[in-house]
Amino acid sequence: MSTADIEWLNTAETAKRLGVTPRTLYRFIDDGQLPAYRFGRVIRLKESEVAEFIERCRIVPGSLDGGDPDGALDAASVEDAADV
Repeated sequence: MSTADIEWLNTAETAKRLGVTPRTLYRFIDDGQLPAYRFGRVIRLKESEVAEFIERCRIVPGSLDGGDPDGALDAASVEDAADV
């Protein structure tokens, strides 16, 4: 792939694509989870590397520990708890 073929995304586009805030995106970058490039004062990300990041974040079925990572209960759990 030549540099002319690279699809660049800015941070706002990338954050929107990932469904996260810009602050979270910068944390991914700073933690080394997502490669980014600084050109002068702007930060750009390769579309292909963002797509790879998304795939790496995929949850393997059956790998969750049964906890609720978002801290929210579904309606059935709330109803069951109310019956106790």
